[in-house]
Amino acid sequence: MAEDNDNTNATSLIKPAAPRKAPIVLEITLNDVIDALSAGLQDFRKAPVYGLAFGAFFAIGGILIVLTAAAFNMSYLSYPLAAGFVLIGPFAAVGIYEVSRRLERNEALSWGTIFRTMWDQKGRELSWMAFVVLFIQIMWMYQVRLLLAIFMGFRSFASFGEFISEIVNTPEGLMFLAIGHVVGAILSLILLSLTVISFPLLLEEDRDFITAMITSVKAVVVSPVPMISWAIVVTITLIVSIAPAFIGLVVTLPVLGHTTWHLYRKCVVPEDAG
Repeated sequence: MAEDNDNTNATSLIKPAAPRKAPIVLEITLNDVIDALSAGLQDFRKAPVYGLAFGAFFAIGGILIVLTAAAFNMSYLSYPLAAGFVLIGPFAAVGIYEVSRRLERNEALSWGTIFRTMWDQKGRELSWMAFVVLFIQIMWMYQVRLLLAIFMGFRSFASFGEFISEIVNTPEGLMFLAIGHVVGAILSLILLSLTVISFPLLLEEDRDFITAMITSVKAVVVSPVPMISWAIVVTITLIVSIAPAFIGLVVTLPVLGHTTWHLYRKCVVPEDAG
């Protein structure tokens, strides 16, 4: 009887763990975006070797994808290469975030610690976020093919130049461009909303990817003008960087990655401070 009472008392002392609070999202302004961009530039200047290395990784990946489609007539490799790059890219981005995080904490930088942090993500929720990005990319590719079939039919073109000429010089082609840009803008907004701060959050707090996406969407809803402005800056920067054979990405991508980390810091209250 006494033993039963002891078991009852022990059980009553065991309390269920309190549910983890959702991340606190703050409203930001355009000045915060500018400040984050300035901080991103400073991080790149403080650790240029790391930024240039990761930037070169992305630039080489883009060059390989284009070469397989255009120069080597191996377009059948372009889609799997692009898909693989989308899955690997977030892990490389984590390396950039980790550089900013260590600079923020005045911690030593080394390739060993950076790669260890990237490797540690393989069994965490960041892998699922990478698949979310891949899914949206697949949706984008298939909507392009669907719109091509609707407006251009199933015609074949002798060359890429002939295809471009048909697109820009016919009513059907111009309609394809117009609607394609609208659909692309919608998919881009969805991608922005789901990912703008989710990857840094997953690195910092080890949340589940659903919580990370919800938090990211909240950040866009709370501060739509600054976030959409940031998306426009990213889009224009990438277009300008890609134009010279992807070379510009070597510098601009690490700066954008460092900036994303600081933007996350301005949007989300650290868990230990909440």
